[in-house]
Amino acid sequence: MILFDAIFNQQSLDKVAVFFEQQRISYAQLREQTIGVVRALSFLNVEQGERIALLLHDSPEFVASFIAISSYGAIAVPVNMGLRPDEQRTILNDCTASVAIAEANLAEALLVDEELPSLLIVINVNRDEDSESTTESQRTQRTHKEGVKTFASKSVRQLDELLTESASQTTPPFTDPAANVPACIFYTSGSTGEPKGAVHRQADLFHTNETYCREVLKLRHGDRLFSSSRLPFSYGFGNAFSFPLLNGCTTILCREKPNAEVISRMFAQYKPTIFFGVPVIYRLLLDHHRNVAPLDFSSLRLCVSAGEALPAPLGEEIEKTFGTEVLDGIGSTEMFHMWMSNHQGEVRHGSSGKLIDGYEAQLLDQEGNPTPKGAAGNLSVKGASAALGYWNKPEVTAATFVDGWVRTGDLYRQDADGYWHHMGRSDDCFKSSGQWVSPVEVEGVLLKHDGVNRVAVVQDFDGNGLPCPCAFVIKANINADNADLEQQLSKLGRENLPRFKQPRRYIFVDELPYTATGKIQRFKLRTRLRDS
Repeated sequence: MILFDAIFNQQSLDKVAVFFEQQRISYAQLREQTIGVVRALSFLNVEQGERIALLLHDSPEFVASFIAISSYGAIAVPVNMGLRPDEQRTILNDCTASVAIAEANLAEALLVDEELPSLLIVINVNRDEDSESTTESQRTQRTHKEGVKTFASKSVRQLDELLTESASQTTPPFTDPAANVPACIFYTSGSTGEPKGAVHRQADLFHTNETYCREVLKLRHGDRLFSSSRLPFSYGFGNAFSFPLLNGCTTILCREKPNAEVISRMFAQYKPTIFFGVPVIYRLLLDHHRNVAPLDFSSLRLCVSAGEALPAPLGEEIEKTFGTEVLDGIGSTEMFHMWMSNHQGEVRHGSSGKLIDGYEAQLLDQEGNPTPKGAAGNLSVKGASAALGYWNKPEVTAATFVDGWVRTGDLYRQDADGYWHHMGRSDDCFKSSGQWVSPVEVEGVLLKHDGVNRVAVVQDFDGNGLPCPCAFVIKANINADNADLEQQLSKLGRENLPRFKQPRRYIFVDELPYTATGKIQRFKLRTRLRDS
């Protein structure tokens, strides 16, 4: 079944599909928007298998375009709107996109790249962010407007013009792509360096809905889903696209950066029943609730966290403050969404929960052998939603996708009750005094101190050049004395950690480097230490 039929042929078209900027968009309206984009793709002579990049904010246009591209048989490539223009162009070059459906203010930045000579930029003129950029993009459009009907040279078209010109096609040219052909490419968030494009099949669009969504979320009639993670990321895509739309529910979309103030406003306006966030967002929401204005959680029956392990103190604090369970879990771009999660009524804070039906997991030591029961090891996962590999990166693909298993790069252990505990990224762990240190474990101890808001532990070196832990700390009270807090944290470490795991140095900072999906970029902190 193509994505178009799966979404629009299984529920009443009168239901609200999308809440967006005071709009209530029904499934019928979204269906017509989607058909319009399919006709435009045909009008532009797009062929099956061509990569179509989406540089759009979370919006109905994004949703309609993705459904159209997938159902047409082309390959959708969502691009993170938070990236710099040069980073966005790098992704366009990597996937060799022939068309980019983009916000108007991005046209000028995309046109400067001489390595994209055959890129057709289709401008979504309805989402301009400021008059200055609009004027510039309009000048660009006038310059490139004449005779633009092919991909022979770099050019710009307006989406609304294409929709009008192609409307005469009476039958939308849908295809019926096979389940195993590529449908989309999602780029990793870059927590360990350069993003890589994970190629997912048509079937993958449905598998996570049939596993994680059915088993963990257990959607109900009338559910409204809101995600702070954006649609260009597989976590946000499942939350705000696959799960609500494949089940006849409503997705709440917001093009603004999801800070605490914006999320608070969305809660009050649209009353979501399920909220998806990452640990840093939950910390910001707590701080906002306590220091700025009360946050209304009354409509929520469930919260979900992913992206990075949710510290036990933070999960407990959220549940105690708002009375809503937070289901922490783990997934990855390579597996499209989550394969492990806490379940309603069975939450164990500080864990990633249990393996979801339909997935397998194994822990291996550094030599590739299974670890003893209860011991930590490198996690590999297997399941039907696994990507075909990374786009145009055969060597990295061969190292990650091995004999049906996907190497996650995460260090885990499983307890006697079947709960899985994240010990950190395998490449973030390091040895001190000849023994392995998990940054996540050390951070969990330091976060027990009321004076710590956020913390990241990385490898440092002492005066003798020997490896040891270093903690970057964001204080809960910016006026707190650094020396006094450092003494307290050192005491806390001595009481709860063996010496080789105790940080030798504390660096107090205002911010930590995060990816757009809320993962700490520890390699940047290690670089900072190395360069200091």
